[in-house]
Amino acid sequence: MTFRSTLLGSLALIGLSAPAWAIDLEFYFPVAVGGKPAETVQALTDKYMAANPDVKINAIYTGSYADTTTKAITAARGGNAPQLVISLSTDIYKFIDEDLIEPFDRFVTEAEKADWIGGFYPSFMLNSQYEGQTWGIPFQRSTPVIYWNKTAFAEAGLDPEKAPATWAEMVEIGQKLVQKDAAGNVTRWGVQIPSSGFPSWLWTGIVAGNGGTLQNDKGTEVFFNSPEAIGALEALIALSRDGVMAPGILDWGGTPKVFFEGQAAMIWTTTGNLTNVRANAPFPFGVGFLPGLKQPGAPTGGGNFYLMKGSSEEELKAAVDFVKWATAPAQAADWTIATGYVAPRPDVWETDVMKAYVAEFPQAAVARDQLAHAVAELSTFEGPKVTQILNSALESAITGQKTPKEALDAAQAEAEAILAPYRN
Repeated sequence: MTFRSTLLGSLALIGLSAPAWAIDLEFYFPVAVGGKPAETVQALTDKYMAANPDVKINAIYTGSYADTTTKAITAARGGNAPQLVISLSTDIYKFIDEDLIEPFDRFVTEAEKADWIGGFYPSFMLNSQYEGQTWGIPFQRSTPVIYWNKTAFAEAGLDPEKAPATWAEMVEIGQKLVQKDAAGNVTRWGVQIPSSGFPSWLWTGIVAGNGGTLQNDKGTEVFFNSPEAIGALEALIALSRDGVMAPGILDWGGTPKVFFEGQAAMIWTTTGNLTNVRANAPFPFGVGFLPGLKQPGAPTGGGNFYLMKGSSEEELKAAVDFVKWATAPAQAADWTIATGYVAPRPDVWETDVMKAYVAEFPQAAVARDQLAHAVAELSTFEGPKVTQILNSALESAITGQKTPKEALDAAQAEAEAILAPYRN
């Protein structure tokens, strides 16, 4: 045997035993709450890669939800889209309108459509499906809830184990929780409902609790100036007028800190802050449904997995496999416990680890139970424009520049003009 033939034979054997080329995936994800979601995402991807050595996932933290969406769209337009992105569930129409995402249905079997896609909570699928196809997979999902300081309740002579069940109860309790110093300055407010950045999300919960909704199920029509919506905005503004809540625009990001430091005895914020509050509140706290004007109501929120166009079939199939793995009960339970986001499937809550978690920390189940009363978060075509119109209207009413009716009538007219082409 010649040296050349021996070398070729050796190379052939090496080729047969060498592992297949790795599939390289990019995955953009945001962080919008306190706690350690970034570290948890990296731990999940590391665990998946350990079990799937032929797949490499580069999990890239891309800032806020807005930053993440912008970066994903920019990358897609430049021909370098990531395979996966976690973006707001409300971005579904924007991604569809710009033809940037693939439906998941194309990559799963009929059985998986029933067992996997069909296994998510229906309220989360309201912002995940369109015209019979599934464009987003719920993962980093949430609802807003009310947190209350049990120590402050007890000091005010209130039952520390009982949350306000209605808006009227929240106002009455809030008035008892307000504290002032000797000069008459408020040192603790009864409640804080933040209104900076995206006030429409929490306000949607007030509208739902007043029996209203903000949009149709096709993303083509809004109801910003309905009686239920106007009444909800009037009720929100009345909290400051009646001395229960600080006046003006209240900061979203700083709301947990306000709670920790005793500057507000109750706060409205996402259940995605649950782990953050648990780790940092220096007092016992409770978690409850959002108090409604007429009934319980809350919007869903948070992020979905989206499958971006522009990659090979092999890469997209691998990306879908990762999403299926990440939303399976074991991984979804780890994610929920680490972050406070709502486990998006009933089967996750049936795992031993989640049962033990809820038994030890019952507050974790509140957002799940509130899903029975949840409505879709505001989501329409031209969503960023429409939502910004509404947010600006809310801010103008909160700051006293317009009455609630004036602000919402103007927002309705502007939104209708934008959405008119999608109704024709």
